[in-house]
Amino acid sequence: MFPIEEECVVPPNTSQPSPQSPAGLDLSGRRALVTGAAGGIGLACARRLAAAGAEVVIVDLREEEAKAVAEEIGGRAVAADLSDAAAVEGIDCDVDILVNNAGLQHVAPVTEFPPDVFARIQRIMVEAPFRLARRALPGMYDRGWGRIVGISSVHGRIASPYKVAYVAAKHALEGMTKVIALEAAEHGVTANCVSPAYVRTPLVEHQIADQAAAHGMEPDRVVDEVMLARAAIRRLIEPEDVAEMVAYLCSPHASMITGASLTMDGGWTAH
Repeated sequence: MFPIEEECVVPPNTSQPSPQSPAGLDLSGRRALVTGAAGGIGLACARRLAAAGAEVVIVDLREEEAKAVAEEIGGRAVAADLSDAAAVEGIDCDVDILVNNAGLQHVAPVTEFPPDVFARIQRIMVEAPFRLARRALPGMYDRGWGRIVGISSVHGRIASPYKVAYVAAKHALEGMTKVIALEAAEHGVTANCVSPAYVRTPLVEHQIADQAAAHGMEPDRVVDEVMLARAAIRRLIEPEDVAEMVAYLCSPHASMITGASLTMDGGWTAH
């Protein structure tokens, strides 16, 4: 049995400074909600949106880490287990920007994959984004502006063995986001996915260590020869790179981008 790893509960790296807001991206007066924002990609997104002037709501499973991030960026923390529908329904969704980021991974063959773990992954990575978007959209419609961004994955486009729940969830997130894009367009709301390959997060670092042990290889060789074997650019993506793409999707220059999946995979899917 392989361990479960949750990206949404990784401790924050508060040593990383917030980037400066570039010209043209002013989110002052906007309110953003980012799930899984106490670490990894979610933390980078929260920092980036706050740097652009948005008030950011940090939603994460671990309360203390969420509070620390909220204090750092001047936002607000909400502790919630996104696998609990009642907890999700209790989150204030009166926001202008929704970033559906929280996720977890479990690696096992289909024949050995625990059904309860499969169901939990779908609740966190598919049902929770649906519930949050469903409740955020009416306010966005009323204001005539909104941005919904799903943090998908290269696995939202292609599959890998032993990741049946994760791959299924990312494919579902991409499809759901496209439906939202079609329904929301007339109201000034866009919905897109950002789909990176392996990002340098604690979740991925754990996977590298596990793969190194399994293959008897050095971690650098695992990244180059196993995890990114099909990519043209063989390096991990930085969380800040993903956050910058999310910020761009909230900018005036991206108002015609909707229903898209913006792939950041170093050429992995170009084959």
